[in-house]
Amino acid sequence: MAKTTRRVTSAATLCVALAFSACSSGPADPNADYAAKLQAERAAKDTAFRRQIDQPIPAGRVSEFLPLKYFPADQSFVVPASFAPAASRTPLQIPTSTGQLRAMELVGTLEFTLKGQALSLGALVEAGTPPDQLFVPFTDLTSGTETYAAGRYLEIRRTMTGIYTIDFNRAFQPYCSYNQSYDCPYPPASNRLPVPVRAGERLSQPTLPAGR
Repeated sequence: MAKTTRRVTSAATLCVALAFSACSSGPADPNADYAAKLQAERAAKDTAFRRQIDQPIPAGRVSEFLPLKYFPADQSFVVPASFAPAASRTPLQIPTSTGQLRAMELVGTLEFTLKGQALSLGALVEAGTPPDQLFVPFTDLTSGTETYAAGRYLEIRRTMTGIYTIDFNRAFQPYCSYNQSYDCPYPPASNRLPVPVRAGERLSQPTLPAGR
């Protein structure tokens, strides 16, 4: 029987409602409460994954992957960003983990400063869909050693002001990092950050570089 390929853009889709319900209330001071809210979201995601048999984590590998592993919460990886919209939505054919091409569109660029370095990331959407939720796949200098080799994802809700906050503590690995039956788009070359981003989801077992 042929293996079913499951098409996804992000690993958060099935559990986003549960995650948001877990962090919808708390103390008035956002700085004091940040780590607690982040932990609540992560615990909610673990719970959702345990309830979804084989989606995305195969039943026989639950203990291997759950609870998901993360870098410690670090608010230095929460940065303001401006959004420069593209003059027109640029069609892209993005390679995926199953060797196919995904029709997507570049709708703009997020520009920000991280650890004193000016950087940018392209913001994508599925072809033909409203640009309400920006899909931002990326790699960085931890990819392939401390984090999934094919990159991680961010999902950022579009704002009317063009001013955004990028929270790399909420970067997550795609479903294909747990289950090869999922079809996950790779980050384009423009989204390869030349810095290490030790925030967000990481590998259960870091891999040492070759020769070490």
